[in-house]
Amino acid sequence: MRPRIASRRRKRKTERAAASLGPELAEHKWHAKAAELSQTGTWTMARRLPALIAQAMRLAWQANRVDLAVTVALNFVAGLFTAFGLLATTNVLTALFAAGPTPDRVRSAAPALLLVGAAVTLRAACAAAAQWAQARLRPQVEQIVERRLYELTTGVELAAFDDSEFQDDLHRARLRGVDSAPSMVNDTVDLFTAAVGVAAAAGALGILHPLLLPLLLLTALPEGWAAVRAARLGYRTQLSLVEVYRRSWIMTDLMTGRWHAAEVRSFTIRDFLLAQHSRLADHVRDVLLGLARRQTVTQIYGDVFKGAATALMYTALGLLLWKGVMPLAVAGTAVLAIRAGQTSLINLVYALNRCYEDGLYFGDYVAYCRRAEQRLHRDRPAPADSSVAGTIEELERFTQITAENVTFTYPASDAPSLDGVSVRLRRGEVVALVGENGSGKTTLAKILAGLYTPQQGRVCWDTTDVAGLDPEHLRRAIAVIAQDHTHWPMTAADNIAMGDPLTDPGVRRAVEQAAATSGAAEVIDELPHGYDTLLDKRFTDGKELSGGQWQRLAAARGFYWTAPLLICDEPTAALDARAEHHLFEQIRAHARTHDRTVLLITHRLASVRHADHIYVLTNGHVTEHGTHHDLMTTGGLYADLYTLQAAAFTADDPTTTVTP
Repeated sequence: MRPRIASRRRKRKTERAAASLGPELAEHKWHAKAAELSQTGTWTMARRLPALIAQAMRLAWQANRVDLAVTVALNFVAGLFTAFGLLATTNVLTALFAAGPTPDRVRSAAPALLLVGAAVTLRAACAAAAQWAQARLRPQVEQIVERRLYELTTGVELAAFDDSEFQDDLHRARLRGVDSAPSMVNDTVDLFTAAVGVAAAAGALGILHPLLLPLLLLTALPEGWAAVRAARLGYRTQLSLVEVYRRSWIMTDLMTGRWHAAEVRSFTIRDFLLAQHSRLADHVRDVLLGLARRQTVTQIYGDVFKGAATALMYTALGLLLWKGVMPLAVAGTAVLAIRAGQTSLINLVYALNRCYEDGLYFGDYVAYCRRAEQRLHRDRPAPADSSVAGTIEELERFTQITAENVTFTYPASDAPSLDGVSVRLRRGEVVALVGENGSGKTTLAKILAGLYTPQQGRVCWDTTDVAGLDPEHLRRAIAVIAQDHTHWPMTAADNIAMGDPLTDPGVRRAVEQAAATSGAAEVIDELPHGYDTLLDKRFTDGKELSGGQWQRLAAARGFYWTAPLLICDEPTAALDARAEHHLFEQIRAHARTHDRTVLLITHRLASVRHADHIYVLTNGHVTEHGTHHDLMTTGGLYADLYTLQAAAFTADDPTTTVTP
């Protein structure tokens, strides 16, 4: 009953600690990680460790097979020289302990002594060369692991980033997972090296006397148990703190980031943020102090049992000498072999401990990669180049895009953001999405842009269901002017071209044309280096733009990307009235000139009255649609919103009337 009582006490203590973090983190209690913790048991991890070691070795083989082969081979050869040197030591001691004058005994021991010296020298040379090859492996493995992480993270569906569990998985993979992969390679090589050393010492002891071998192995068990238990305690603690660490780093970013500095001071929330961070830091400190205490107690137990096992081994060696079973020279060699074996055993235990500990974190990385792969778009195999070109040309020639009965629910959300929504975008039209905040406009735009996949319904370009297309090919047919656009820390030209080679004169001309169309050219002309100005004040000669200037640059990106569908999500939110009017005029003119379809999302209803078709969304449903005149005539939500906005401009002028 006592273990159960202790377990319940620990659980209650952890729940109280979680509750002290506040309501935003209180629900993330210890038992929420029970399924994951059950996978970190000693025997469970022991079964998983060979597979993780094999994966680490495949990474090393992929990174540089020559360095890996040299490392393994030279460590093995070094172990052989260790065994040879120990056995040659017996001949040295036998000659030195023999009867006769001392000079004669030294002369007779000289050949064996030279062999011992040669073995030690060659072993050291092999070990040094192996260490050099092993050191070369780490940066190469690290590069492969980081590349894989970024490939998956930039390729998963956008909805994954709205999933808190996915965010936790990603955080754990980035926090320790990436670093643990090259460490696993080093640990595995160290484990092999130590195992060879133990085998060499064990082989020598087995030849000298078989009883000493099991006693030597017995001395490693207590330390191995203590190391593995301490590693598991550390991992369990880190696992329980994942959510707290993530929250703490968010607080850190709020207090140290340049983008938040103005509001931190304007709203005088410095003390509030410090208190929030201190609350999290206090919790982490208390948990880590408890971990240090438990790991220290574990290590003390291991040291005590190891000391008892070592005393037992030397007692057995003394009894063998006392009974005359073992000659003195052999006993001397046995002492050296025991010392060498214990050193190798300690290295083996430490390497196994590091393998075990890094294996836990490497398992997080492997698990994240597996889960991320499941969230990649794999609707069909990648087509040949000619098929790719055909697909893109077919999309560019579309006559209409339809969304049929689309339903979409965000992860961990109870209510759908879109429920049975159907819209149609005809070629060359300007189609507007209108509705109050939270009505689903942006979600629908992201589904039409191929960023979200609906749980029900479908999106078709003519008769082609986009679910069967490679998302990359679909997105090449779509340009987006986003409401929450990124301030890319690159040059002004790169912010428009987005990866296209600026050394190409055609690209440069297209960038300048897009900037002129959006009004960004006026902003860029005032920069010290024009299009080559770095737009990030954190670097030397970097410049910062205002919100409206950034929005013009984002609009230029949409105009530069000459795709048949242009999605504009609140493209004028940060623009002044003159710039807003100019941009909407350019959007309409651009659509007519280039035969582009424009999907426009905006709260400025005066800008959508000239749209070819307007859809009104309410709580994830299309409640009205038609032209501006149709919707004003029916007198629904659109008419109410339009009249409210128009009244704000006509309230002080009774001679002005609202025109339907």
